[in-house]
Amino acid sequence: MRKHLIVLDLDGTLLKDDKTISTRTFKTLQNAKREGHMIAIATGRPYRASKMYYQQLGLDTPIVNFNGAYVHHPGDHSFGIHHSPLELDTARTIIDTCQAFQVNNIMAEVVDDVFLHDYDETFIDMLALSTEPAAHGNLKHVLHTNPTSLLVYPKKESAEELRELISGKHAKGIEQRSWGAPYHLIEIIRTGNNKAVGLQKVADYCNVSMNDIIAFGDEDNDLEMLSEAGTGVAMGNASKEAKDAADEVTAANEEDGIALYLEERLKLHFPAMHP
Repeated sequence: MRKHLIVLDLDGTLLKDDKTISTRTFKTLQNAKREGHMIAIATGRPYRASKMYYQQLGLDTPIVNFNGAYVHHPGDHSFGIHHSPLELDTARTIIDTCQAFQVNNIMAEVVDDVFLHDYDETFIDMLALSTEPAAHGNLKHVLHTNPTSLLVYPKKESAEELRELISGKHAKGIEQRSWGAPYHLIEIIRTGNNKAVGLQKVADYCNVSMNDIIAFGDEDNDLEMLSEAGTGVAMGNASKEAKDAADEVTAANEEDGIALYLEERLKLHFPAMHP
């Protein structure tokens, strides 16, 4: 059988709502590996917040973090590090705009270092940062390096207006995504970065084409990946836009959607249990 590269988004896709991988999905993915298929992760999360799933699945492929702004291979340094951060001047202009809107908070990430505008335990817990900020304070003063991403927590009533203003001022330099309810977070990375761009590097490393990829996703940051993969599969809980971009739709993340799809598509059968 043709060998595929199976690419997994994390939140709302591979992960159940409690942020765990279901037993059935885990076993199905291990079975797929035994059959010679490869598995990779493509997520908006930083590596520090996706490393545990990479290790749990026992992966040996490059990983796409920050929606394509950072791609590396945890176990093979010959792959190199592909990092495409925002220009610091652009980031500072965006920070100015956000401060004028009196947003709740702003976070800058430089790979795995976190810089917070306002130190806020609730905000830290909300994002499950699993790390203490490297620094906090006015980001225009504490941020001295091109950031991998900016994450803005706007006031709900002004979120849309702020998004439009950022798009108008900096559209050529940035990609912008909304996390939607309940927090309406705005994520900003350098233009030209998306999961599909990152996946091209992974596919090259794995010696497969984009046509050999089966990609699973559920949100706006998965659109390019779902449309450019050989087979894009949207979860049953996915946004309308993700379902429109995908070739097929499977069951929801709470219903073993990845396992159900792969078992049928790849004719995966569980090994017989021996007493």
